[in-house]
Amino acid sequence: MKDVNQFKGMKVLVLGLAKSGYAAAHLLRSLGAVVTVNDAKPEEGNAEAASLKEEGIRVICGGHPEGILDEGYKLIVKNPGIPYSNPVVVDAVQKGISVWTEIELTYRISEAPIIGITGSNGKTTTTTLLYHMLNIAKKQPLIAGNIGTVSCTVGEKAKNDNIIVLEASSFQLMGIDSFRPRIAIWTNLYDSHLDYHGSSEGYAEAKAGITKNQTVDDYFIYNFDQPELRAYAERSAAIKIPFSLFGRTEKGISADDEQIYWDGVPYVSRSIIKLPGQHNLENILAATAAAILCGCDKSSIENVLISFTGVRHRMQFVKELKGRKFYNDSKATNTLATKSALAAFSMPTVLLAGGLDRGHSFEELRPHMGNVKAVIALGETAERFSEFVKSCGITEVFCATDMRDAVRESYSHTEPGDIILLSPSCASWDQYTNFEARGDAFIDSVMSL
Repeated sequence: MKDVNQFKGMKVLVLGLAKSGYAAAHLLRSLGAVVTVNDAKPEEGNAEAASLKEEGIRVICGGHPEGILDEGYKLIVKNPGIPYSNPVVVDAVQKGISVWTEIELTYRISEAPIIGITGSNGKTTTTTLLYHMLNIAKKQPLIAGNIGTVSCTVGEKAKNDNIIVLEASSFQLMGIDSFRPRIAIWTNLYDSHLDYHGSSEGYAEAKAGITKNQTVDDYFIYNFDQPELRAYAERSAAIKIPFSLFGRTEKGISADDEQIYWDGVPYVSRSIIKLPGQHNLENILAATAAAILCGCDKSSIENVLISFTGVRHRMQFVKELKGRKFYNDSKATNTLATKSALAAFSMPTVLLAGGLDRGHSFEELRPHMGNVKAVIALGETAERFSEFVKSCGITEVFCATDMRDAVRESYSHTEPGDIILLSPSCASWDQYTNFEARGDAFIDSVMSL
């Protein structure tokens, strides 16, 4: 960790606990800050609050007291999930108090260079791919952010011969000041979290934080196939590394049906890649570009492309049983993600889909249902999804009572060479605590066949 004196004696309010607030409070206290933690949850049963109080950190639970900012705080570090419409945050901005998320702390204290990865889709897969490439090449990577350990905890322990691979959300990127990754990756841009950001423009501007502080000494890897990201790249001062799926390009990294190219020169054959789908090819190009910039040897990169079959719950290959391949894409909580999953396969597919009914349309899936031979519908949307599927001309449609029933039913409608794909297109909360629990239920059911 850097020798940081700027926080010594500074009055800091940590707003919201969970993992990031808990880690930030610990770090700031170790740096000599005078820390107060304010969490909306009641103190009873709040394990994080109890632990901090035992260590002598002041904790205020059960809401935000009126006038809390009158105590002379110079900085607020807020949980990323707390919106900027929160009264304390609004008041802080009006008073000119800096409001950060903990990735800004990470940058301030870390001796190691940071690779920051953001995007509407694919950032977890890209982060994981890159981590494995760097690890095999013995670059001593540390994984941080949404996918791993809270980033400021990683930053505290990192040495200058490490590389921090940090997955950053739009929520986190709104709370930065000087955060500057050595390499920034922006995988793609689609509307998301508009209830938090207020508009498509607000969401995109938050994502653009990944490169806004970069200089001519840094690199910005971006999706050249999206005009919006080409426009944001023009605003970046960093060295630009575009990636494209639409044939060989002279600059950056690109792909056609046969090869991946680096600056227009064939680099690796696509035939070795195990991870299916065009959307995953985007992730592969972005991760490979960053690995090359970090000095990874080609064999380390190829090793990952040959062996990597997906992040858990994100187009994860589960098992092959009597010629049928099972894929777990439980993270697909919207039609955009399911559309990408369906496009990844040319083989006949049995689709398991459905979940929490938010009333959204499934029409976006219609052009991608051509290879679907049967559908097993789940959850609150089962009947509505069944009606949509039948309107697509698919006659083999069944409603399952639970995941085990769904997996057994799906298998009965397949033959060797078929794909069985869980890609729900809906959130999980009607039957499961989260998409991970839903995916685990699918895996357990597959393994029990």
